Amino acid sequence: MQPEIQPIGLDVTSTGRVLSRAFNDALVAAGGSLPQWLVVMALKRGEHAMQRDIAAAIGIEGATLTHHLNRMEADGLVRRERVAGDRRSQLVALTPAGEALFRTLLAAVIAFDGQLRAGVSDRELATMRRLLARLRINASGRDAATDAR
Repeated sequence: MQPEIQPIGLDVTSTGRVLSRAFNDALVAAGGSLPQWLVVMALKRGEHAMQRDIAAAIGIEGATLTHHLNRMEADGLVRRERVAGDRRSQLVALTPAGEALFRTLLAAVIAFDGQLRAGVSDRELATMRRLLARLRINASGRDAATDAR
């Protein structure tokens, strides 16, 4: 027996894959990648400089972040230094080349966002944001009233 309509989760998942792939393609065309963008954004926000905090902020495992940071460091985009008295902790900072990459990728992100917003009104965008938030709450099993507090 097949459902009469496709479950909304499949629509959202499919859309997410398409958007993620297109976003990464736009970043690659600009000379970067999605992981690089996530790292430089975490650093530019200034909220995360410790390697483990960056991993948590962007939602990846520490080992995966280490791989990306090794590559970014080899490319001269970031520098890492050990925290005094804690051999396992490292601070991460953008280099001038990393700052330049940020500016380049930011332009690509803004252009991609403009492409996505084409034909979508501010009101529709606000409605979509509310609906997506509702789906995230529903998927997590949390109560919306609890989340509003």
